[in-house]
Amino acid sequence: MTTVKYKTNIHCGSCIKSVTPVLNNLDKVDLWKVDLEHPDKILEVTLDDENTEEIVTAVKGAGFEIEAL
Repeated sequence: MTTVKYKTNIHCGSCIKSVTPVLNNLDKVDLWKVDLEHPDKILEVTLDDENTEEIVTAVKGAGFEIEAL
């Protein structure tokens, strides 16, 4: 398993509601959370493998900015 962190613009409960089905539908994602208290709104994702491109594509597809840390 691999855990990766991203800087995002997911900043509220409505944003999390929007991105939840997108991330939950990715088979390789075991666990994810967004730290809304952190200034960079850190998205932490635990994956089955090291291919993180699908995460970035999915979050961008949901209309959010995402940048690897």
